[in-house]
Amino acid sequence: MTTTATAPVPAGERTGGGRPPAARTVRRAWTEHGLVFVAPFLLVYALFLVWPLISGVGMSLTSENITGAGGEFIGLDNYAEAIRDPEVWSSLWNTVWFTVLSTVPLVVAGLGLALLAHHLRAVQWLWRLSWFAPYLLPSGVVCLLFLYMIYPSDFGLADQLLASVGLEPGIGWLGDERYAMLSVVATTVWWTVGFNFLLYLAALQAIPAHLYEAAELDGAGAWHRLRHITLPLLRRTTGLVLVLQVLASLKIFDQVYLMTGGGPDDSTRPILQYVYQQGFTGYRMGYASAVSYIFFALILTVSLVQPLLSRRRAEEAAK
Repeated sequence: MTTTATAPVPAGERTGGGRPPAARTVRRAWTEHGLVFVAPFLLVYALFLVWPLISGVGMSLTSENITGAGGEFIGLDNYAEAIRDPEVWSSLWNTVWFTVLSTVPLVVAGLGLALLAHHLRAVQWLWRLSWFAPYLLPSGVVCLLFLYMIYPSDFGLADQLLASVGLEPGIGWLGDERYAMLSVVATTVWWTVGFNFLLYLAALQAIPAHLYEAAELDGAGAWHRLRHITLPLLRRTTGLVLVLQVLASLKIFDQVYLMTGGGPDDSTRPILQYVYQQGFTGYRMGYASAVSYIFFALILTVSLVQPLLSRRRAEEAAK
């Protein structure tokens, strides 16, 4: 007669049909899936992003005042008022107009600078550093640079450039409604084009060199290689750059606030500055929250465009 030795079962595992206790199950799940490691991030994320988002929605439904007064529940009255407010629509139009004016030159200039930096052989590192360095500057530094060196009347670099080509200087770059938005756009292009340049440069370096070699052997010139190889292979990067640039331009605040203050006559005031004015100078935090969530819905809509377009292109290519 033979006997089979069995390993002793821990006391904690004898209960519940041989299954470990609930606490041990949760601990094992957290350890196996790495939740222990991401828990600090999830805590900070919930504390500084999720909770303010939920709190802001609740605030937009009240008459909350920055002084602590009010706070009564008024439902959707703030949203109804925002939709009827002409200042909201004029500020939103300024934001959209700035986005339209800035997106095209930022994308085209970023691509052009990336092509130059990719093909220039002499001191290549210097060109890359020169074109990307402005993007590293804080917004305050850039705005002060243009305020006191580029746009001052008569002695600014912009007026000196006009005078050098025989045009009349002193047109009021930031004080004239016709030129104020264009001046802010020019500042933004000089400052932020380095980011798009970096994305395009990384995409150019990922294109296989043998494609260009084969095309050159077939007699394709530089223009044909750019048109039939480079630009098609940069299509996804261009889509990414466009979405990121539109989202960044819609959130403009620093340049306008520091350079024009929204003037002249609110012709450059973006929607975020209007939210700031309503909340922190008009003391209407509930109304400012409602306006900001209307703007958030616009940004969310724009951010969903790129995935939908990419999916549609992929479906068409599969057919």
